[in-house]
Amino acid sequence: MSTRIAFLKGHGTENDFVIVPDPENTLDLTPAAVAALCDRRAGIGGDGVLHVVRSAAHPEAKRMAAEAEWFMDYRNGDGSIAEMCGNGTRVFARYLQHAGHAAEGDIAIATRAGVKRVHIAKDGDVTVGMGSARLPEGEVTVSVGGRSWPARNVNMGNPHAVAFVDDLAHAGDLLSPPPVAPAAAYPEGVNVEFVVDRGPRHVAMRVHERGSGETRSCGTGACAVAVAAARRDGADPAGTGTPATYTVDVPGGRLVITERPDGEIEMTGPAVIVAEGEIDGEWLTSALR
Repeated sequence: MSTRIAFLKGHGTENDFVIVPDPENTLDLTPAAVAALCDRRAGIGGDGVLHVVRSAAHPEAKRMAAEAEWFMDYRNGDGSIAEMCGNGTRVFARYLQHAGHAAEGDIAIATRAGVKRVHIAKDGDVTVGMGSARLPEGEVTVSVGGRSWPARNVNMGNPHAVAFVDDLAHAGDLLSPPPVAPAAAYPEGVNVEFVVDRGPRHVAMRVHERGSGETRSCGTGACAVAVAAARRDGADPAGTGTPATYTVDVPGGRLVITERPDGEIEMTGPAVIVAEGEIDGEWLTSALR
């Protein structure tokens, strides 16, 4: 590790991230290093790390370099690799604007779930084109304590189990992953959302993100919730021919999710850079011993 490593801290509806600019992909961000950075007591603290790399410099993103100059090499708080993070994509876009790599308007960002189209608005909100949802077949059940609920299996480039409940407190403390059956439905783990209704096309959720525990917000989770709610409510845009928009309250704020008749899902919400500085390389080396 070099003596000093630049970093920033940002959040989207309080889903917070350590941002590590590394255009030429020179840093060895091991799972242990990521976990140390995300430690809220002994590190900087965050739900994950946004490793900012030029697509052409990363082996997983080279094929997308012609479409998107920048690759979001996203890591969960425990150091594991994730396909996609919706709130992270908004914060990533805000960082690119902050660093002078992007301006208001439209940009493209490469992720492990493909190239995402992003719009940075003048009012500060960022809209991310999240792609379309897949709804795998088969029944899924989520359990907490002595309660169980049927859940909708929704894939947003990463897997989700969405359960509608009477009270968000029924989700428990969400310190450990809620059991989901059958386990074979999610061989690589799953993000679990618990959802209550707040009004017409207005819901609230809590989420356990795989690899991070309960977070204040989850962008792909909010999209999965909106998709599940639309199907439950008979508002599938592919069937009605009109977009379905849901307001999704998360502990850290509010997101607006729109699913269009062609299946494209857009997520709009805030993204904030709160600090920047330098990581002490000696501390990080010591933390990995």
